[in-house]
Amino acid sequence: MTKICLVGAGSTVFAQNILGDVLSNPAVSDYVISLFDIDPERLKTSEIVARRICEALNLPNVRVEATLDRREALKGSDFVILMMQVGGYKPATVTDFEVPRRYGLRQTIADTLGIGGIFRGLRTIPVLEEICRDMEEVCPNALLMQYVNPMAINCWAIKEIAPSIRTIGLCHSVQHTAGHLAECLGENIADINYVSAGINHVAFFLKYEKQLADGSREDLYPRLKALAAEGRVPEGDRVRFDVLKRLGYFVTESSEHFSEYTSWYIKDGRSDLIESLNIPLDEYIRRCEVQIAEWHELRRDLEGDKPIEVCRSNEYAAGIIHAAVTGEPALVYGNVPNSGLIDNLPDACVVEVPCHVDRNGIQPIRIGRIPSQLAAVMSLSISVQQLTVEAALTKKRDRIYQAALLDPHTSAELSPDQIWKLVDDLIDAHGNLLPRYH
Repeated sequence: MTKICLVGAGSTVFAQNILGDVLSNPAVSDYVISLFDIDPERLKTSEIVARRICEALNLPNVRVEATLDRREALKGSDFVILMMQVGGYKPATVTDFEVPRRYGLRQTIADTLGIGGIFRGLRTIPVLEEICRDMEEVCPNALLMQYVNPMAINCWAIKEIAPSIRTIGLCHSVQHTAGHLAECLGENIADINYVSAGINHVAFFLKYEKQLADGSREDLYPRLKALAAEGRVPEGDRVRFDVLKRLGYFVTESSEHFSEYTSWYIKDGRSDLIESLNIPLDEYIRRCEVQIAEWHELRRDLEGDKPIEVCRSNEYAAGIIHAAVTGEPALVYGNVPNSGLIDNLPDACVVEVPCHVDRNGIQPIRIGRIPSQLAAVMSLSISVQQLTVEAALTKKRDRIYQAALLDPHTSAELSPDQIWKLVDDLIDAHGNLLPRYH
């Protein structure tokens, strides 16, 4: 039987999406689903969800296990899916927003770059190291599917910690944005051909075309630029349509994410800029509150005999598992070590590129050289990622200061002395969630 282990399975709604995708495929029906979390209440809820999905799909051959013992959950796994949030919403995420806010440093999501992304990485990497060490001992041949942000920082750290573990970082920004752009243009995504490349959350569509009946293809970039010129940009897309105007390519990640990756958009005292571009400050705090309420609602629903609705998402995990088990090929976008995939980005960094998947595993597709202006923007993030990984693995406090100093948004708003003090305050505020630095 194929064993799939979900680490952080207490993220019940996301676990429900992944399991719904995996178990809805009739090609494979013999699975062991192993659920692990450190929160027994959340773990129990996710176990009920998993069992209800099996009942709804009439899958008597699927075995569901739930345990608070991570090594036991990982033992003998063929696939490991990471979906945890180290430190949780409270206190960690709230701290990532509240402490910088005292310095006038505002954020939107704070999970990928910026001072929030740096500290989210610093508290996550030690846990990733523990997981990797367990995997090396109890499931060394498993394929690790890494969904945890900050994606590139975490995948880079795993590459350094345990290079023998087969790993792919997964995000939904490419496929979500591809579908969203098709809707904006009134097109069917089934008729769209696209190629995206870059780093996670700072990748761009190098090609976005419509397949025509005569076999030719129409470049859809002129129509996207026309949307902006005609003032028909969706409210939530103002930042990335502005990026299209400045750089000539459309970024795959949302406006609220991308707005905090550069020095361009979020500026203290410029409420006019924030309002005109519709930038939702503190957005992730609001999302977390909504997600927590949804979890409580789901738990109440599960207390009775209400059947669960099994829905399909466009996450890549199920397609990867299906391709690896059956040999039927799939194409996904994944985060993998560069190693020459994108010529004008550092070999050591982690890039997001199309990947072929079959029984041989993950096979990234070489892109070659990308437009120099796009590589330049990505380089702003890559330096911060590298220093954050070094800080986590060497425990050098100076590397944290330097990562924050090079972060585009943080350095545009704060002086070096303020950055040093902010880092110290965040280390103190996170307390035991972080290791000791020297």
